[in-house]
Amino acid sequence: MRALAARHDPGQRRPDLWNRPEGWASLDIAEVPDLGFATTEGQTAEELNALRPFADLPIRPMKPFVLQASGEDRERALQCLTEAVYYEAAREPGVGQEAVAQVVLNRVRHPAYPKSVCGVVYQGSARATGCQFTFTCDGSLRWAPEPALWRQARRVAERALSGYVAKQVGSATHYHAAYVAPYWAPTLVKMTQVGAHIFYRWTGPWGEPAAFTGRYAGREAYLTPAVLGGVDARTQGGLLSPEAQGGPAERQITLAVAGEVRTYTVADPTAADGERTRVRGVISAPRRKPTADEVRMINQNLEALERSLDSGKAASATPPPQPVKASG
Repeated sequence: MRALAARHDPGQRRPDLWNRPEGWASLDIAEVPDLGFATTEGQTAEELNALRPFADLPIRPMKPFVLQASGEDRERALQCLTEAVYYEAAREPGVGQEAVAQVVLNRVRHPAYPKSVCGVVYQGSARATGCQFTFTCDGSLRWAPEPALWRQARRVAERALSGYVAKQVGSATHYHAAYVAPYWAPTLVKMTQVGAHIFYRWTGPWGEPAAFTGRYAGREAYLTPAVLGGVDARTQGGLLSPEAQGGPAERQITLAVAGEVRTYTVADPTAADGERTRVRGVISAPRRKPTADEVRMINQNLEALERSLDSGKAASATPPPQPVKASG
């Protein structure tokens, strides 16, 4: 509590732990912030990027991502990831291409993004601005890829979907080319640069590997309007619905208890966040249903308990025998 109070003490000037510019430690990103520049290109952007040093924080590698899918789902996931690697980093060195693939898979695992590879890659592509990967909304897909570079990108995608981890970017979920200075960059942790791209992660605990609890949901061909028109929860504000994240929609039930009718939300432990809740008004599903043998055993134990209680009541209800007086 003391440390928290010190952070908000206006009389103390403490450096921001995430190396953000002054005034950006607390920021409402519902609207595009203004620091006197917009997304700048050319030498000016490179100078602006150089003003902000890389965070002096450890880069922790992610766990391997092994795609649990087959058939059409697997082929679509591979296609979408290959497109991201190719159109974002076709002429980057191998490590640069691996870093881009890692960012895509990191987003699949993060609770704030869709739960399929194609969902992550094409998120926001139906918006006039705001697509997450530029090639999905700037017309790049009209141009046929160069065969040799495409084959290389596909090899990188196949390795990534088979468990290869690009350790150099850790839990990064964002990146941009070094020759642009996007407005959202100061709101994130500046991690490292690989090739021509600078990589970032979320601030605080949600940028650490432990926060990446999302589960791959498949359904690669199922790109909903919510996904295609979606925004980045970190840099554009708002959070995706469970449906857009690939998780099941919330279920509700109405119960009448003690004459009072209430509607409860049923929390699904297999949802994207993977967490159970113990919040008032929320009903959590049990860990598992008992087996038939377990139900039979429970009923037998209850019957035995009832018989013992009944026999005890019967014994207490029988009057004790009266003593017999001897005749004299």
